[in-house]
Amino acid sequence: MNSVRIGGDFALTDHFGKAVTQASYRGRFALIFFGFTHCKMVCPRALTRLSEALDLLGEQAAAIQPLYVTIDPERDTPDVMRAFLEDRWPRFTGLTGSKPDLEAMRTAFKVFATRVADPGDPEGYDMPHSSLAYLMDPQFQYRAHYPDTLDAARLADALRAELAKPAESTG
Repeated sequence: MNSVRIGGDFALTDHFGKAVTQASYRGRFALIFFGFTHCKMVCPRALTRLSEALDLLGEQAAAIQPLYVTIDPERDTPDVMRAFLEDRWPRFTGLTGSKPDLEAMRTAFKVFATRVADPGDPEGYDMPHSSLAYLMDPQFQYRAHYPDTLDAARLADALRAELAKPAESTG
């Protein structure tokens, strides 16, 4: 049995400016990806792949709430997150918050992220980060994680298998 705990309590703000916690997403599975809106390649590719996998699930996708959690709270305000997601990845709810609250969530999910200078933009910076997607069950307990190398069809199959599993006992 895996003794490493992934996930936990959080208090953040969604891309509509509403305060949310893990309890806000209980009752549905949550598919969580950590990234940032200024990401040039990894995040757009991952959000597209995750969206395609959800499309492949058809009606089953209604059981999953996709969440995009920023690793860059300095630039990713609720308005920025909403503008970034609404046209290309409308299924996703963006989550942002204070730097300490987001660092705590990253730690709970074992997410690597660091700020580095961007040689292509002397006034900007980049945020290299891990690129796993996490599936939480309807009680917001860790269920599985998926690497960025998994294509949309295989990810859809993996999600379908998790949705078919019975709920685990919490007692």
